[in-house]
Amino acid sequence: MVDEKIYWMGWQYLLPGSAKRIWNLVERFGSPGAAWMASGEALVTRGGFEPRAAASLVRRRSELDLQEELARLREQNITYITFEDKDYPQLLRVIFDPPPGLFVRGTLPPPGGQAVAVVGSRRPTPYGVAVAEKLGGELARAGVTVVSGMARGIDSAAHRGALAAGGRTMAVLGCGVDVVYPRENKRLMEDIIEAGAVISEFPPGSPPEAWHFPVRNRIISGLSRATVVVEAAEKSGALITADLALDQGRDVMAVPGPVTSPQSRGPNQLIKQGARLVESVADVLEELGITCLFPGKHLQSPVMPRLTAEEETVYGMLSGDPVPVDIIIENTGLAAQQVLSALMFLEVKGLVRQFPGRLYARREKPTWF
Repeated sequence: MVDEKIYWMGWQYLLPGSAKRIWNLVERFGSPGAAWMASGEALVTRGGFEPRAAASLVRRRSELDLQEELARLREQNITYITFEDKDYPQLLRVIFDPPPGLFVRGTLPPPGGQAVAVVGSRRPTPYGVAVAEKLGGELARAGVTVVSGMARGIDSAAHRGALAAGGRTMAVLGCGVDVVYPRENKRLMEDIIEAGAVISEFPPGSPPEAWHFPVRNRIISGLSRATVVVEAAEKSGALITADLALDQGRDVMAVPGPVTSPQSRGPNQLIKQGARLVESVADVLEELGITCLFPGKHLQSPVMPRLTAEEETVYGMLSGDPVPVDIIIENTGLAAQQVLSALMFLEVKGLVRQFPGRLYARREKPTWF
């Protein structure tokens, strides 16, 4: 007898991103296998398809070799788990329209662990990037899995923060798990696979089409006990994720931002509507009922690299908030060349990071930690 798993997978190849449709088919035919074997006529009379759509399904089904696709997944180190498998994430299992199966690269977190989504704008301010990276790192050090979408901006910053802290993170893609999007995140994707998992309900090879992303957002929120919005415009994917989290009965939190910034309108509006205001990771952990911020191995003290007098002066006036280089020069009283040289060496020593526009800030977690 053929394992039903292969038919679940087959339907996701034929109807990518259409979880409700697949669940409806399985309900009408009794199993994914029975639906897979159905004739074109049965797909119309029992499956509810239009004749032309049913004919297209039958044709594409005949062209799909499921055993060959399964072998290809193994060759690419892609795991496929279905809703019926014990490894399927429990929180995701209870949402209204869970994906029938997930394509996974990496390792899913063990059952029972805490997960929090950190999402936001693809065009963040330096403030938003710094906050997302800080939250990602501190959540990871508290043993919480950081979930996001590996998009440019806030998503990538949250993943980077978790990775820098040596924690676990999961990226939910709006394309196949073998597709790098955006292209500049190739290295980040590899690091996430090493430290956690990259997952998708879309089959390998699926391109990052625009309609995929709202569909995948329900998985980001569905995997998480809470969703934290860092920066978002008034109409954005991050706010869609927040709405989905509320529909799923999950907590929604938001980081306030400057009222003059368009990217603050989304989170500030959420706070007005009752979302918990997040000033630090303690606010998130309190909502989750976690009291120990940095357990066990993370309590050891790092050794500070040796600094020159100029480096100490420059480093001493920096904080986690990005500052223009002109202000640094003015406040330190050092010559411009001395400040620029000190900043360069502080970057090399992993203590400072540079943002676009020649802004500088302390790294939340120095690379020597």
